[in-house]
This record gives sequence, C-alpha cells and structure tokens, in this order.
Amino acid sequence: MKKIAVFVDVQNIYYTCRQAYGRQFNYRRFWQQLQHQGDIVLATAYAIERADDQQRKFQDALRHIGFQVKLKPFIQRSDGSAKGDWDVGITIDVLQQAEQVDDIVLLSGDGDFDLLLQAVRQRFQCRSIVYGVPGLTAHALINSADLYEKIDENLLC
Repeated sequence: MKKIAVFVDVQNIYYTCRQAYGRQFNYRRFWQQLQHQGDIVLATAYAIERADDQQRKFQDALRHIGFQVKLKPFIQRSDGSAKGDWDVGITIDVLQQAEQVDDIVLLSGDGDFDLLLQAVRQRFQCRSIVYGVPGLTAHALINSADLYEKIDENLLC
C-alpha cells in the first residue's frame, strides 16, 4: 500500500475556492477519497491563528478528520498590509517527509512550490500530486507536479 503525506495550504485553498465557487473545500470528502489511494501516514494543515471561535471550530474539525494543524500568528504590519503564509514551513516539512513516503499530496495553487516538487522528484523519486482550483493554480506548479487534480464541485461543501 502506498504511503501518502498530505500538506494543506489552508489559506490558499480557502481563498481560491471562495473566489472561484463561493463555497468551501470539503476536507472530509477529500480525506475519504485519499484513503482509497493508500495509507495516509501524515496529514498537516497549515493555517493562520486568529482569536475567532469559527476558526477554532474549523481547526478542531480538521483535527477530528485526522489532520495535524499547525498555526502561525497573523501579523498586521503598520502600513496596513498583512503577513501570514506558511511557504517555508510547508517546504521544510515536505523535504523532511519525502524520503519516507511514496506520494506527496499538496493542496495549494501557489507557484512558489514548483521548485519544491521538482526537488522532491529528483532527490527522493517521490511522486507529487497537487490539488488546486482551475484557473487559480499557477501553471508552474501544475507543470511541476506528477499529477494535477482539479478542485471542483465534488470536493466542495
């Protein structure tokens, strides 16, 4: 049975699903689909911590499904802009896990991960699968993945 590690860029998936469909991603349905493809040995969801009851409930739901939830504080800059991405953290975790699994599953449309997927393939011969919203997933990321799965109606709430 294939060993699968899952990495979710929660903010990216939330905003792209909302922009494209006006709906939310169905993590439970995604998990159920993935279980048919192999053994999920690690699943991490990377999110921004906000003092918000709705966010806490969402994070608890992710934990209940089987995800480890990693949180980073939301940073509001003095110029009004905000910072709160997990690109480096996701990259480090993927590189640490790639040698121990057959498939890396990345939920993100962020083109910054294209070099990561190329490195994982070359260094660890690990297959990469990207789930992203059509039209909002970077072409560089799609081209770097071994398989691109479109997030569509079947994976929405």
